[in-house]
Amino acid sequence: AQLSPSFRLISPILSFQALISHHVTLADLNYLTEEKVYEILALCEEIGNNSLLIGVIGKVFSNAECLVRSFRKEESNASLDSQGRSENEKENASMSASSASRSGEDDGSHDEVTVDVAAVRRVYDRILTDEKAESALVNAILCVMPSVEDELTYHDACAFDPNYLNLFVIIMENCNLHSPEYLDTALPFVCKAMCRLSLPAQARLARLWSRYDVRGIRRLAETFQQLITYTVVCHKFDEDNLVNDNEAVVSAAKCLKIVYYANVLAGELDPQQNEEEEDEILESNELTLQELLGEEERTPKGPRVDLLETELGVCVSDCRQPVVSFDEFINEPLNEVLEMDKDYVFYKVNAESKFAFMSCPFILNAVTKNQGLYYDNRIRMYSERRITALYSMVDGQQANPYLKLKVRRDHLIDDALISLEMFAMENPSDLKKQLYVEFEGEQGLDEGGISKEFFQLVVEELFNPDIGMFTYDENTKLFWFNSSSLENEGQYSLIGIVLGLAIYNNCILDVHFPMVIYRKLMGKKGTFLDLADSHPVLYKSLKELLDYEGNVEEDMTLTFQISQTDLFGNPVLHDLRENGDQIPVTNDNRKEFVTKYADYILNESVKVQFKAFRRGFHMVTNESPLKYLFRPDEIELLICGSRNLDFHALEESTDYDGGYSRECRVIKDFWETVHTFGQEQKRLFLQFTTGTDRAPVGGLGKLKLVIAKNGQDSDRLPTSHTCFNVLLLPEYSSKEKLRERLLKAITYAKGFGML
Repeated sequence: AQLSPSFRLISPILSFQALISHHVTLADLNYLTEEKVYEILALCEEIGNNSLLIGVIGKVFSNAECLVRSFRKEESNASLDSQGRSENEKENASMSASSASRSGEDDGSHDEVTVDVAAVRRVYDRILTDEKAESALVNAILCVMPSVEDELTYHDACAFDPNYLNLFVIIMENCNLHSPEYLDTALPFVCKAMCRLSLPAQARLARLWSRYDVRGIRRLAETFQQLITYTVVCHKFDEDNLVNDNEAVVSAAKCLKIVYYANVLAGELDPQQNEEEEDEILESNELTLQELLGEEERTPKGPRVDLLETELGVCVSDCRQPVVSFDEFINEPLNEVLEMDKDYVFYKVNAESKFAFMSCPFILNAVTKNQGLYYDNRIRMYSERRITALYSMVDGQQANPYLKLKVRRDHLIDDALISLEMFAMENPSDLKKQLYVEFEGEQGLDEGGISKEFFQLVVEELFNPDIGMFTYDENTKLFWFNSSSLENEGQYSLIGIVLGLAIYNNCILDVHFPMVIYRKLMGKKGTFLDLADSHPVLYKSLKELLDYEGNVEEDMTLTFQISQTDLFGNPVLHDLRENGDQIPVTNDNRKEFVTKYADYILNESVKVQFKAFRRGFHMVTNESPLKYLFRPDEIELLICGSRNLDFHALEESTDYDGGYSRECRVIKDFWETVHTFGQEQKRLFLQFTTGTDRAPVGGLGKLKLVIAKNGQDSDRLPTSHTCFNVLLLPEYSSKEKLRERLLKAITYAKGFGML
């Protein structure tokens, strides 16, 4: 690098005198630029001593004001005053402070980062090769962060100086932050100070980071993840020492949330494609439990909304494809030590005083979040039972603590529809009671198995193509709403209620919807990109139209009128625009044609059916944290279970009873036989033993299967208690006989062998 005259040495003999001279000169240095750092490095190399560099690092990086003014973009370095600010910046800062003092918050207009990030990265690449320089950085960060924390806590520094965030931008560009030297000391202090940023400042930082490329965002996420993992691994957390109380982990999780939303903002968004506002779900006019007990309700009804999400004006379901996979934000070591029962209490009751990781759902895996949802559902069920008991004592009402459905097998849909409609009309909160199903004329206590069978039979009948509620695509193996269906809206509401009840009662269903259905349930409209999995043939045709390089009007002769086939096979015409048959599709308007076509297929044509379906679903889930905790793809996992059937994990988690053990010959023969099954036979086995052919959230390792001895060798077939996931297996004399009996049982299990 070329040195300025003030930094050139007269001769090596004068090096020591020059060093002293430059120490005096640099004492007045109030900010750094890339060029000045290079001059200092060249001087240090010439005199063979890095003490000058270390002194500069200590001075600038340990002073918040100096660091904020450092490494500005070229246009910001034009005419800096003695404090490192240009006249324009001083004026802007003054105006910003005045505006902030009036409004009490940052208006979000200063989203342009004034740090030359590329220059900062180049500087770090040069200075981090020196261990002493890195130690100086660590010490400087430890020195400056307490004052930064105070400035943000008591003076809201970002509101008065829009460039104050530069401090965090510069520090977070250090690619060695994940090393033990920083993890032990400096980085926790950085996270603690960053957590003191006001909500508008956090939103602005998220917008700044959203402009990074995939490597930049991933590096930021990995830095905070590393601190969380390092702290969790190095400490022992249990019921008495909660990870929620560890300041380093909590602050790192809060900082990771900023990166998470930066990742969402940087991804492929469709924020304007929102469904119409929900019709108001009828609430019970009866007193709540809190009112009956003379208490105030501690938590508001309805799902929680993340404040940073609101500040940014974007939600996670707006992001069709993030820059960095959502899975990379999950921290498995944290999930392993998290006491979810206590975390749920903090989330629902002590949110103001205790941090709950449920407020950062992106860091939790589906199993942990499902556990939180389970607690919420069970507590709500318990609350409904208490209300019922109080009413029965106060006014003599007959106690009905459960959502009790009594149905006939040969009139299943009619009975279920009438009963659920009555519950929804008279007291919608009854839908939030624990489900209890009784088949008329049959004895049996519903401990989960009968409800499973009820769900399976309802789904099987409602999705039967012969009924005509849904259409089935043989290629995709997916169902779609039949826009020509003759069924009333109540039938669609019923299937929505069934899906909600399945989640609420922790059951999984054999339903096959495209992902757009779950996006629509979360409030998003279907768009052209959603056709790829819901209507792949149509998507391919429209994609070819968009990519066509010739003359669309002359070569394709399309108009804004499309044709569909109704329930009876007759063509039905629909105009995408008024007088659509008179409007040709051209190269200029083909995007509009594709957009309107997709909107009609996915939204407008099935509006009545889907609205009823969604309303039924929200009757059950409207007060649940479901939408807050889960993304659309995770909602599908909750409803349908996992298609990944790992029978080795099932073998590891299985328990034995009645005299069997893992070492018994019959058990060894059994698992050797099951592992030779094909996928279809494995699904039949799961259907036979558990009542569903899907794995629960978290995989088959989370399924507690019990294999119990059912007598000595005989010709009897294996049987099962689906409500308890128990397989009753006779002690067959040979492996061949076991295989033959087991295959016959699972193949002809429908209506037989399931208790």
